[in-house]
This record gives sequence, structure tokens and C-alpha cells, in this order.
Amino acid sequence: MRAPGGGPSDGIQSGRPAAARRRGLLHLLFQDWAANARNPKGRLVCVAFRLAQAVRRAPAPVRLLGTPYLVVHRIVVEWLMGIELNWNAQVGPGLQVWHGQGLVVNSRVVIGRDVVLRQATSLAAKVHSDGVSRSPRIGDRVDVGAHVVVLGGVTVGDGAVIGAGSVVVQDVAPGAVVAGNPARPVG
Repeated sequence: MRAPGGGPSDGIQSGRPAAARRRGLLHLLFQDWAANARNPKGRLVCVAFRLAQAVRRAPAPVRLLGTPYLVVHRIVVEWLMGIELNWNAQVGPGLQVWHGQGLVVNSRVVIGRDVVLRQATSLAAKVHSDGVSRSPRIGDRVDVGAHVVVLGGVTVGDGAVIGAGSVVVQDVAPGAVVAGNPARPVG
């Protein structure tokens, strides 16, 4: 599994020239917009998320000017809509968010391209026995069902499907279909 967007972050980090950041942001916005073609709420959430990422990763003066947007984002998306898609998470292009209420994505989660997330799903960090907190890595084209918990430093391989209500605490092989608590391969 490669990093989302082909690099160590999602293509809009502040270390790149401003023109390259804008092109990266526009690419992500168009990819997410197309992925959520029949889903206006998903479109709104993804656009708001990408803009918040751009503000947070912008140089200090721009970040300061964008602070009011971050406040509005937090109130509308997190408090009113109940969707915690942390703007520090690394998320590849083509994200789909369906019925997002209760969605929680930790700030250190890595999500590949063309991933589907549904309501009441948590991609959460866990402090492991060595005292280190680790977060999930979700591959490309992964389909995550409703009410799923993916916990700790697990890796979900490309093309995997996680059934509704599953609790994932171990790695999921690429292309696998898993379900249950704890999640196990099915079929």
C-alpha cells in the first residue's frame, strides 16, 4: 500500500510551492466530488475536509487568515453533522462518505484512494503494550461497512471489504472480505 495521493501526505503539504499545492488541492477536490456524484452530503463533507486540510497545511499567514474557516468547519461538520474526519489524517483522492453521522477518523490514520466510509464507523488509535499509540492504515479501494471499528496499528489491504458491525483488531489481507467481532475472513 502506497501513501495516499502517491506521496507521504495527500499532496497539499506546506513544503511544496503554492502553485503545486493549489493543483494538488484541486485534484483532490475533483476526485472526491466525482466519487460522491450521487451523494450531496458526502460532497459537502469531503470539500469541507479538503479545505480544512489546505488551511492547516498552509504557511503561517494564510493559516492565520483561515482560522475562522476552521472554527466554522468544526461547528458545522463535527458538532452539527456529527462527523469527525480529522483534517490531519492522510486521505487519498476519491474518498466517499455515506451517511456520515458518527464517523470518527483519528488524526494519524492513513487512508488510500477510492475508499468508502459509512456511518458510525471509527478508525481509532490504540496504545499498544509497548506504550506507543498507533493508528490504522487503510489501503486503496477499501469498502468499510456501517458501525465498523478499526482499532490500533492494523493495516487493511487494498480492495478489502469490512462487513457492517465488524471490529478489526488484526491486519486484513488485500482483497479479503471480513466480518464479525473480532473480524474474521468470510466466504
